[in-house]
Amino acid sequence: MGHKVRVGLVYGGRSGEHEVSLQTALAVLKSFDYDKYEIIPFYITKKGQWKSGPLLQAPPATVAELQFGGAKNASGDGLQMQANALLPVLQGMSERVLAEGEGAADGRAIDVMFPLLHGTFGEDGTIQGLFEMAGLPYVGAGVLASAVGMDKAAMKTMFAQAGLPQVNYRFFTRFQWNRARDTKIADIEESLGYPCFVKPANLGSSVGISKARNRDELAAAVEQAFRYDRKVIVEEFIDAREIEVSVLGNDEPRASVPGEIVSSNEFYDYKAKYTDGKSVMVIPADLPPETAQAVREMAIRAFLAIDGSGLCRADFFLRRSDGALFINEVNTLPGFTPFSMYPLLWQETGLSYRELLDELIRLGIERFEEKQSIDYGGGATE
Repeated sequence: MGHKVRVGLVYGGRSGEHEVSLQTALAVLKSFDYDKYEIIPFYITKKGQWKSGPLLQAPPATVAELQFGGAKNASGDGLQMQANALLPVLQGMSERVLAEGEGAADGRAIDVMFPLLHGTFGEDGTIQGLFEMAGLPYVGAGVLASAVGMDKAAMKTMFAQAGLPQVNYRFFTRFQWNRARDTKIADIEESLGYPCFVKPANLGSSVGISKARNRDELAAAVEQAFRYDRKVIVEEFIDAREIEVSVLGNDEPRASVPGEIVSSNEFYDYKAKYTDGKSVMVIPADLPPETAQAVREMAIRAFLAIDGSGLCRADFFLRRSDGALFINEVNTLPGFTPFSMYPLLWQETGLSYRELLDELIRLGIERFEEKQSIDYGGGATE
């Protein structure tokens, strides 16, 4: 392209990970090469309202500016767009043109959308579906991979189909739990035992996860998880190291060196991930070469199993007793906060933060261009 690449950066959102998204967006914006990119920020409030900011040619300094509460325009007014900024995404975006007056006065096309929306309504396939309908290139996983990557029950089903080893688990809906609570508890006790982990099936960043050591704690943990989703998954506990691998690519993905999480808490929960800064990330993980190779290969298999594209982080358990390796989950939109493993693993592998952003944008555009050869109408004409 002869001009700077114009990127629509989408962040915030309605999920419980709103603040994590803001931190990720700030980190990403501070790392872009503004000689190569122009950024149009799209902020989604906790209530779901879209707001667009001005065309950025330099990074903001604070999270407040990302919400358009701290920045000023040329006249000194706050940059709070009261008009619904979703309209330019819906109107005319099939031709990839930003509506006049909504953040970019020249009306030039957005070249690629970059969603940084963690959790529900962001990495679950919903925003990806909006971009697909609008005919927009975008960074990261597609609709299917995003939805499967968010729903741990569906993810585990696809991993099982691909022959990837996993710990034992059970999942059920709120309706099933209310209808046969005692039966569910008995099955969990017999098949998984205590302790076990209880998680909302559709949420990230370890929100709503509990460790249950007995029947009372199990029941309380399930009720806690149902606060965040209508489906809950319960997993067997194993004494294991937590190994993570970053994956990057489309049809021919590559895997980073493995890293290891040594949690500051009893398990790697939300606090350990984002707030206390005390968890230790060992990069690269201290692993025998054959184990490091095995975990990288399994990460790529997991990425392909969900039809991934762009990026994902694959998380594993390495059992201490015998060195057995189990896939835990993939995250199709891993964070880019200062505490995030994904970019740090690529940095150790030889790809800087800035180079990583370049590659993700290239992969998003590449996938979009490849899909243009698809005949969605079956050859029919109006």
